[in-house]
Amino acid sequence: MPYEKGAWAAAFSARAPGEKRFWLIKSEPDVFSFDDLLAAPQKTTCWDSVRNSSARNFLRDGMKKGDLAFYYHSNADPSAIVGICEVVREGYPDPTAFDPSHDYYDANSNADTPTWFMVDVKAMQKLRQPVALPEIKNSAALREMALVKVGRLSVVPVQPIEWDAVIAMSEGRA
Repeated sequence: MPYEKGAWAAAFSARAPGEKRFWLIKSEPDVFSFDDLLAAPQKTTCWDSVRNSSARNFLRDGMKKGDLAFYYHSNADPSAIVGICEVVREGYPDPTAFDPSHDYYDANSNADTPTWFMVDVKAMQKLRQPVALPEIKNSAALREMALVKVGRLSVVPVQPIEWDAVIAMSEGRA
């Protein structure tokens, strides 16, 4: 793969048996909030309409069934990590790209060689306390977090030490 080297190489590297990886996915709460995910049938939804090639690569090639993801409310007051979900279906073609009536239709994508992919996620739990972006930015443990470094991406990897730091912050232990 062309991204085997570089900043995100670890997100695509071979896994040890049973290894889980961590991610962060973003949604604006007025579009689809964590509460909406909790209320969805079986607390599950597809994570569709991603139209960034880096985020697409994470969905298509990085995320695996059983991985965990922070659910981040973007463009909120405050923007914050609010919950945890699990990847329950690995990357598959995003049909919204083929639907001319959909806001995220892509005339250059086709079913034979799809450009855009999605995963299914299931809500696991709300964080005890949301962890707001200013707290994340002020944390020495999170200064290299992809959320801080490349805030524009809707799907990014989270390092295990970052995962633990966010959980500790949510539980008031940091």
